[in-house]
Amino acid sequence: MATICPVPDLSNFPLTKPLANRFREVVSGSKDGTPKWAYQMLEGDDEGYFGPESAVWEVHGCVSTIVGGIRALLLQAAHPAALAGVAEHSRYQADPLGRLAGTTKWLTITSFGATEFIEKEARRVNEMHGRVTGTYIGKDGQVHDYAAKASEYLLWVHCAFTDAFLKTYVDLNYKFKTSADQYVMEWAKSAAPLGLKDAPKSVAELEEKLDYFRNHALTANATTKDVVKFILKPPFSKLGLIPFTIFANAAVATLDPREVALLGLKKRGKVWLRISKVILEFLSAILGHESPSQKFARQRIARLRK
Repeated sequence: MATICPVPDLSNFPLTKPLANRFREVVSGSKDGTPKWAYQMLEGDDEGYFGPESAVWEVHGCVSTIVGGIRALLLQAAHPAALAGVAEHSRYQADPLGRLAGTTKWLTITSFGATEFIEKEARRVNEMHGRVTGTYIGKDGQVHDYAAKASEYLLWVHCAFTDAFLKTYVDLNYKFKTSADQYVMEWAKSAAPLGLKDAPKSVAELEEKLDYFRNHALTANATTKDVVKFILKPPFSKLGLIPFTIFANAAVATLDPREVALLGLKKRGKVWLRISKVILEFLSAILGHESPSQKFARQRIARLRK
């Protein structure tokens, strides 16, 4: 998955294939490691929103997204509206892997797919968001209405996602060929088909938006502890929980101290990042340094550039 990595490619080694396919099944829902929707990356008549030279390919093609995904879930739980939406409308407890697979599909298609498939996937997400409404108690102690399609809700989820994948990429010591600002600017485009028109376009703007939410919206309530506990210890096998717990500790180590305190967590040392980096490099080797979706996207783009 990581596009540049010093560890040899072990993806065709017989002993590692079962492990690689099991991992891909967990994140994509496909037993053979390549969900049917991944083949969409071969189709289409344009390069999509981004491309092989983009910062988005650089970050989202890296195994750091494993830690980034956990961090994004934790950070989103710091907003009471996002928390209510997850607790009341998602199947995170009954089918956490199914929810993960759905998010993986949106992320992958938006990152690597052609425009027609990005827009189709956005319509699916928008239809799902249209059903997510309710009320929550805000930082001010008052009851507020929420809707997943509301601009402030979309802005928070986008900022939490962008910050999570950017910070884990940097803190795990992966190096940009492009830049952090370019990643934020490019990924802002992903929010437009979901209805968000004012996504941050730079790291400074992203930090400004995050500070706004910290000061005006982020708070913990009775549900926070349960959701955070579930995120950090999902119903995986005992063997699967070992690397997951390491990655979760690394995710917490990248959080702002204010979010760590708000979520009721203990500070984690940077040693978890170093341990995670070793495991991630091994995963990159057994999975192949590019995912099947990214390889298919390269084939589509190579066809178009002939």
